[in-house]
Amino acid sequence: KAFDDDGKLKQPKQLSINKVGHALHEKDPVFKSFSSSEKMTSLLFSLGYKRPVGIQSMYIFKQPGIGGEVVPHQDNSFLYTNPTTCTGLWLALEDATILNGCLWAIPRSHKDGLVRRFIRDETGVHFDKPSPPYDQKDFVPIEEKAGSLVVIHGDLIHQSFENKSSTSRHAYSLHVVDTDGCKWAEDNWIRRNADPEPLYAS
Repeated sequence: KAFDDDGKLKQPKQLSINKVGHALHEKDPVFKSFSSSEKMTSLLFSLGYKRPVGIQSMYIFKQPGIGGEVVPHQDNSFLYTNPTTCTGLWLALEDATILNGCLWAIPRSHKDGLVRRFIRDETGVHFDKPSPPYDQKDFVPIEEKAGSLVVIHGDLIHQSFENKSSTSRHAYSLHVVDTDGCKWAEDNWIRRNADPEPLYAS
């Protein structure tokens, strides 16, 4: 919705960007410092991580009027380890409300296991199974003030709607997996040339 019928932007370029990713925690010193900070690593160790690595990070703009919908999904579908270890760390950089496209989740859905995977093979990238139907009445909003960190279990079913308001909803999202006692799936859609460094100074 950033473009008109002629393919031209309907608003300034800086108000048209959807997101920037997927390795801000490695490529940018500000995001690297935050992602590997003592607060973040202490949180991960408290959750049982032994050698956590940031496997994906994004700055999500959720622009006013055009910020796109994110359909129901589980993070373990995209960032699969055996056993599963993905946790999403979602930092609200601006207030996230129902009006500007906050997160929504199905409470306790993380207890029901992984539904499907998003894989890369010789045919390209695709899901291995169709999406199950979800009842929108089961989702609850996660409204957060700027500066709040939402910790998302890898099997939690969550989504967000379009931002139809006049207020942006910027957020930083970091996804973490463990690399001790588990294996990164070779058919994950994200491929790396080198193993990621742990999020703490070894």
